[in-house]
Amino acid sequence: MPEDFRVLIVDDDFHVAKLHAAYVDSVAGFLALAPVGTASLALQSIHSLRPDLVLLDVYLPDASGLDLLQQLDVDTIMLSAASDADSVRTAFRRGALGYLLKPFTSEALSRQLRSYARYRRLLAQPGALDQDAVERAKRALIPGDVTPSSKPRSATEAAVLESLVPGEQYSAAEVAGRVGVSRATAQRYLSSLADDGAVDIQLRYGTTGRPEHRYGLPATS
Repeated sequence: MPEDFRVLIVDDDFHVAKLHAAYVDSVAGFLALAPVGTASLALQSIHSLRPDLVLLDVYLPDASGLDLLQQLDVDTIMLSAASDADSVRTAFRRGALGYLLKPFTSEALSRQLRSYARYRRLLAQPGALDQDAVERAKRALIPGDVTPSSKPRSATEAAVLESLVPGEQYSAAEVAGRVGVSRATAQRYLSSLADDGAVDIQLRYGTTGRPEHRYGLPATS
């Protein structure tokens, strides 16, 4: 299994940061690092911990998060109550991958993180990227705006997708048993389907306390 994406939350409100860390930990494939509340501590933590993703507030006691953003060489999504157009434009101009307005639900952040995971998986494919792959990765960052690949599904991939029952969640091992393939094969196809937005990934803690990835069809409105 690939390692979890390590996420640093930068927010000067300790209780909000703790809540957002719990949101992050509830999403399959993500691990929240200890939150920090200032720009200076953020720089120290990024240097020492090397997170994959930073969730950054605009309003910090020692600097603007937008100014800090210019100094960061790490994927960053803004989480802020700053709803003015200038802040949003500045954030994207300075490299933010997303902008989520406070207050938001755990599901809203979960969708944003799952979109980020799809973006990373799409850009982790071996070999050079073509323009279609670049566009798919860019669209993957926008929750709910994932365009399925135009390539036809293989028989195995179609069987994996058809094995999922709406409203139910399955482990990779359970899908493998339903389809009649190895767990590794089921895992590979489930990840590919998640990249296309055809499958959602959730995290569930079993009786041993160890997290388990669960796969299911996206909920329909």
